[in-house]
Amino acid sequence: MPLVLNLPFGISVDLTLWDQIMTWGTWPKISAIFALVGWPILIIVFFYVLLTTHRWHKIVLEQKSWKWVLLAVDIPQEVLQGPKAVEHIFANLHGSALYANLAEKWWYGKYQKWFSFEIISIEGYIQFLIRTEMEYRDLVEAAIYAQYPEAEITEVEDYVDRIPHHYPDENYKLVGWEFILENSDVYPIRTYQEFEHSISKDVVFNDPMAAMLENFSRIGPGENFWYHIIILPSIDERAWKEKGIAEAKKIIADQGAKPHKDSLISKIGDIPRLLAKEVISAWDWNWEAEESAKHDSAKPASIMDLTPGLRDTLQSVEEKISKHAFKTKIRVLYAARKEVFNLHKCMEGFIGSMKQFFNTNRNGFKPTGFTMANYAFANYRANYKRNEFIHGFRKRKPFVGHNPIMLNVEELATIWHFPLAFVKTPLLQKTTSKRAEPPTDLPVEDVDDIYGLPTDEDPGLIISAKPPTVITDAHGSMPTEEKKSDDDHKGFSVDQPYG
Repeated sequence: MPLVLNLPFGISVDLTLWDQIMTWGTWPKISAIFALVGWPILIIVFFYVLLTTHRWHKIVLEQKSWKWVLLAVDIPQEVLQGPKAVEHIFANLHGSALYANLAEKWWYGKYQKWFSFEIISIEGYIQFLIRTEMEYRDLVEAAIYAQYPEAEITEVEDYVDRIPHHYPDENYKLVGWEFILENSDVYPIRTYQEFEHSISKDVVFNDPMAAMLENFSRIGPGENFWYHIIILPSIDERAWKEKGIAEAKKIIADQGAKPHKDSLISKIGDIPRLLAKEVISAWDWNWEAEESAKHDSAKPASIMDLTPGLRDTLQSVEEKISKHAFKTKIRVLYAARKEVFNLHKCMEGFIGSMKQFFNTNRNGFKPTGFTMANYAFANYRANYKRNEFIHGFRKRKPFVGHNPIMLNVEELATIWHFPLAFVKTPLLQKTTSKRAEPPTDLPVEDVDDIYGLPTDEDPGLIISAKPPTVITDAHGSMPTEEKKSDDDHKGFSVDQPYG
C-alpha cells in the first residue's frame, strides 16, 4: 500500500520507497540512503575543497609578488610626543584594511597585507623598525610624519640573515617565544594612560618602554635580541565588538542579585509557620506580601549591583571595543654565538617588563611557545620548534604558531612607542637635530650663485647652488689666502645653511 504524505496547498509526497528501505537490513539500508542523498553531499564537499585549494594557490602566488621594505625610524631627542601620537599612527594604518568581495577573495586570492613593528638590539645597538609592503610605504611614512615632523625614516637591509636559518647550528644557539593574552581578547591590558601620575610636576608619565629597553641595552658582542609585533587590520570588527558586548552583559548578569532559594533546613523550619498560617488565617494576614518580599532579591541585574572592580572591568571592555583593533602576533627572539649565549641576561627581564601591563580584573600577557623541550626526544623536538619559529620570524608570518590575538590601537601604542626624552637608554638610535624642509622660494633652476649676507671674514660670501667643488693648483694643493682674488671666488662653495 503506497505511503503518501499530504502537505498544505495540495502538495503530496510519496514515501513508499523510504518505507520499503526501512524494512531492509542495516548495510542495504545504509547503501540505499547513501545512493539517494550521499552523492550531493560529496559533490558539495568536493567543490569546496577545490575552491579552497584554488584560493590558497592564488594567495601564495600573490604573496610571492609582494615587495617588502624595512624602514628605520629615528626620532629627535627633544621631541615630547607620547604614546598617544603612536596610537594615531596605528589608527591611520587601519585604513589599509582590505574589504574584498567574494570573487576577489575566493577566485583572485586577495589577501590582507600586514605590518611589523620591531625593536632590535644587535650587539647592544638598539633600533626601532617598521616593515611594510611597498604598496603601503607612503601610508606608513605619512602617518609617522604627521605625528613626528622631524623624524628620519631610512630604508635599511633586513637584519634577519645575520643568524642561521636552520638548527642545530655549529656556532649559534637560539631561543624564541610568543606572547598571548591570559583572558579573552575583549578584556584590555593595562594601557599607557594608567602609567600617568602626578608625583612630580616635571615627570607625569612613567614610561613602560624604559623597563623593556633596558633588556635590549644589556646585549653584548655576538648577541641579538629582537622583538616583533605583527599586525593585520581587523575587517570583522563587528563580530569582535558583539563578542565584547555579550561579555559585558554576562558580567552584569552573573553579578546581579540571585533569587532566594530555600534550603532543606529552612523548609523544615517553616512547618510551624505553615501551621500557624492555617490557624490564624482568619485574621487576614497578608501572607502573599511576605512571600513576594522574600523573593524580591530575584530582581533584574543592574550595574549598581557590581563591585567597584567589576564595574571598572565592564567599563574597560566597552572602551576597548570602541577603538579599531588589529589581529596581533607578538614574537621575541634571542640568538647568540655559543660561547656568549646567556638567555637569562634578557629573557626573565623582558617577560617581567611585559607583566607591567597586567591587571587582575582585566587582562595581561603570558609567554608561550618556547623553542625548548624536555623529556623524550628533547633535542629533536626543540630543534623542530626552533626551525618552525625562525621560519615564521624571518617572514613575519602572522599565522605561524599560536593564533593572533586582538589588540586595539591604544594597547598597541602601549607596547610599542618611541621612548620619551627622560628614558636614558644607551645606544638607542636617535636623530641629533630636527628635520626641516627647504624654503619654498629657494631657486633650484637657472641660478648659478646665491649671495648670502656679508660677514667680517668675507664680505662677499657666496653660497653656491651647484654641487660643492674645490679648485686646486697644479700640485693638488688648495689655494692659499694670499692667492685669493675676486676671480678666485668663482667655483667655491661654503658648507653653511642659507641665511
